[in-house]
Amino acid sequence: MDFLVFILIVVGLIILGSLRQVNQYQRGVKFLMGRYHLTVQPGWRIVIPVFQQMLKVDVRTKAVDVPDQEAVTKDNVSCEINAVIYFRVVDVAKAVIEVENFHYAVTQLAQTTMRNVVGEVTLDELLSKRDVISNRIREIVDATVDKWGLEVDNVELKDIKLPPDMKRTIAKQAEAERERRAVIIQSEGEVIAADNMAKAANMLSAAPGALHLRTLQSINDISSDASNTIVFAVPVEVLRAIEGFAKK
Repeated sequence: MDFLVFILIVVGLIILGSLRQVNQYQRGVKFLMGRYHLTVQPGWRIVIPVFQQMLKVDVRTKAVDVPDQEAVTKDNVSCEINAVIYFRVVDVAKAVIEVENFHYAVTQLAQTTMRNVVGEVTLDELLSKRDVISNRIREIVDATVDKWGLEVDNVELKDIKLPPDMKRTIAKQAEAERERRAVIIQSEGEVIAADNMAKAANMLSAAPGALHLRTLQSINDISSDASNTIVFAVPVEVLRAIEGFAKK
């Protein structure tokens, strides 16, 4: 009887020692005598010691911060860029069998791809087309990691660091561009003002007496200030008319 109890206790301890818990955000890869056996879903699973082995893999989306990488653009401008890459495991068996450390492998691949892609574009394209460049990096990395059972969700360029002299050059270029736009806007305003003045002059000359009324209005506006001195120029035609009356 005591021997039977002892056997039951030993069996119970072996079963308890063989239990493995796979959480909801994990998947298990079970090996049988060193060979891939099956992929284990979340829950309690029994792993027979010696004969079986199980590795658990986190299938949640992972954010990997790619450190600063020194790169040279297509127009030979040196810069430092960093990024963040979001990926997840879609095939846990491949992620365990095909690559030794998929987290490290993705980081190294992203660094190399970033330098290569930056070398294909100019500095202006790098600064103005971040989304396009990010998508290009994502496509290249995703095509490579697919055979590892991974999927890249997104790549975002975080920061682009330029040399101090290049920053000054870009600032001068931006200032020159602003001045050019200001001159264009001012010249366009002068053209519009001149056009309006020409239209007003045509309207005043076309209406009889309108020009004289405008002149009188201007004199009235000037005379409101006692310190102003008004010199009224009499048209030559009026002087000649007066001269003709005088001769008669």
